[in-house]
Amino acid sequence: MNRMPTHDSLPFVGALARKLLLKAPVFFMALPALLTAHIDPGTQPGTHHHADPVTVGEGNYRYQTVPDWGDLPGGKPIGPTHGGVVVDPESGRVYVSTDAEHSILVYEADGSFVGSIAPQCRGFHAMDIGTDNRETVIYGAQLQETLRVCKIDTDGNILLELSEKTHPDLPGGWKGVTGVAVAPDGSIFCSMGYGSNLIHKFGKFGNYITSFGGKGEPEEGKVVTRTSHGLAVDTRFDPPRLLVCDRENRRLFHTDLDGQWIGEVATGLRRPCAVSLFGDLCAVAELEGRVTLLDKKGKILTHLGDNPDNKQWANFRVKLPEIKEGLFTAPHGLSFDADGNLYVQDWNAAGRITKLRKF
Repeated sequence: MNRMPTHDSLPFVGALARKLLLKAPVFFMALPALLTAHIDPGTQPGTHHHADPVTVGEGNYRYQTVPDWGDLPGGKPIGPTHGGVVVDPESGRVYVSTDAEHSILVYEADGSFVGSIAPQCRGFHAMDIGTDNRETVIYGAQLQETLRVCKIDTDGNILLELSEKTHPDLPGGWKGVTGVAVAPDGSIFCSMGYGSNLIHKFGKFGNYITSFGGKGEPEEGKVVTRTSHGLAVDTRFDPPRLLVCDRENRRLFHTDLDGQWIGEVATGLRRPCAVSLFGDLCAVAELEGRVTLLDKKGKILTHLGDNPDNKQWANFRVKLPEIKEGLFTAPHGLSFDADGNLYVQDWNAAGRITKLRKF
């Protein structure tokens, strides 16, 4: 499914403004003001500082930045990025969630802007991508406005919702949903990292299966977290495992798909928020200013964009011109594409997305 998103026309203009523009050509004279009407408080219009490409990583794990990738028409800001990135393995299209009114931005692999989708899903804090009846679908953990997990198509239509409305008796409640992942059989996992720290498993059609985890300090053999942030189903193993970002315990660990402890994968990380897998590689978005590549055993292969200025780490208000090309401030979401290129989203008030092209 590679249909054009339904909200790609004037994505930053309210519905009423669009109607007026279509019915009364005189309103085109007011277009510049309308286009800036919904910039989020505290953000500034995007600025183009056209940097030169920078190489990051080392050895067999080197990447080159693609300056200005994902810039929006007219230099508009992406809007607050506190979410995730997924890439359609078939079309190569890149989906970036934001907290802005346009919600999810859609790009071609070369960075050209396609449109925006799913305004009702504004504030997807994390995303995963899969297929359903051979069609691409996106799973999102929504933290803004409505606390829920949604499955949507690539036009932004909601196909399935998991929320207090559908599951009012969910253990620990729906407060603080942070992560989502889908298994090969369609099972859906979500984490409550800003709430109970429980991880919940649902069936393909949304039936509740089980819950596991909870808040606590690391203890061998026990599934506990301090902010169960991002999740991924780790298909590098047979059978697949659940890979958990235990952000404030600064580690990754595995459970089986029933929630039983397997073991730690990596420790001493800088507040891991999300992971993405490519072959045997695991890329980790670390909120404290870097991305780390691990092998299948959890060994560190290299760091990408390691920011030497720790005042910028996990700093939402760093202005874009103050961030040097090839460095990160607060990696929050990331995704490999089918060619091994990496897309990284910083947690940032104006919005920042970086493409790293694999050498």
